[in-house]
Amino acid sequence: MESLLLEFQLKISQISLEIQRYLVHQIDLNNRLIAIKGARGSGKTTLLLQVAKLHLPVKSTLYVSLDHIYFFDNKLYELAKQFSQFGGTHLLLDEVHKYPNWSREIKLIYDNFPELNLIFTSSSMLEIYKSESDLSRRAIAYYLKELSFREFVLFETKKTFSAYSFTEILDDHNRIATQILAEIKPIPLFEKYLKIGVYPYYKENENVYIQKLQNTINLIIEIDINAVEELQYETLLKLKKLLITIASSVPFTPNITKLSDKIGVSRNMLVQSIKILERAGLVNELYRDNSGIGVLTKPEKLYLNNSNLMYALAKDNTNIGNVRETFFLNQFKGLHEINLSETADFVIDKSYTFEIGGKNKTKKQILSTENAFVAKDGIEIGFGNIIPVWLFGFMY
Repeated sequence: MESLLLEFQLKISQISLEIQRYLVHQIDLNNRLIAIKGARGSGKTTLLLQVAKLHLPVKSTLYVSLDHIYFFDNKLYELAKQFSQFGGTHLLLDEVHKYPNWSREIKLIYDNFPELNLIFTSSSMLEIYKSESDLSRRAIAYYLKELSFREFVLFETKKTFSAYSFTEILDDHNRIATQILAEIKPIPLFEKYLKIGVYPYYKENENVYIQKLQNTINLIIEIDINAVEELQYETLLKLKKLLITIASSVPFTPNITKLSDKIGVSRNMLVQSIKILERAGLVNELYRDNSGIGVLTKPEKLYLNNSNLMYALAKDNTNIGNVRETFFLNQFKGLHEINLSETADFVIDKSYTFEIGGKNKTKKQILSTENAFVAKDGIEIGFGNIIPVWLFGFMY
């Protein structure tokens, strides 16, 4: 354990607090068991270490990744027991899905060491609400989204801007945009963000980012999905084929019969595969109405989870109109209910209709619709019910 403590102290000394993700100050540390989910590459490890440095007593805190070589010969439960006996108060566990029987041991740690607080992270595939040890009654779960456009601006310019609620943007978008425009030129930043700015590791080397993102996609399918679903290698290859098919024509309206024949799986397996890709943070399913959605309900449309995935997978087939819609959907996902619109592109919270387009987009499609808006690309500031689409990247 001593070597793990020394490694943690080194990591803490090296972690920067200059740029902090939106979730750093939102986690309620009064809860004894906290789960942080998020797609590979979204920044969960950095988040854990920043939380430790900012909010926890470092001398009685230990961070460890559960794919560490230490666990080749040692059990997590025994580490927690020893750490607790030495006065440990906070145990931070990274990548728990890479450790066999993680949920059972975490439950035992939670039950047997009441003085120990646990925070664990895992792939977005993790389903703690179905775990065999029933952690759902114990764990408070958070989801770390990819970088918002607001956070990307912070990475690029070191300028900190407030996050605004959806209703604040609707009601006061002109004033908000004016304040932001006094500090930055958003349009070139937004164009860059759509291509390479969604995952924090883009800063390591922008020139090889797309290649690294392609590698990340492979790791999500081959390691993260497989760690949870335990699929055969042939099935994993079919997931890749499905993802490429979706990427080549998003937004994709799936014909389940034709698609199942093309991929080589049954109808039920195809629908399950789509839902696996969504839980892994690779695609987004969309419906006109969320009511009555079951485990075998096929989505009415499929989008990739974010615009960077489009450039990594579709390459020359990437359409800017689809990129804008993908961005808009991504920024709302998990924050508000978003559905397909009968008359335009999207409906937010069953109340607000949105058409997404370029700077020449007209209001023709929404003229007869109440509470309807146009989210336009290529404009710095809007008026009335026309809002710059980039501004919806400032919601978190």
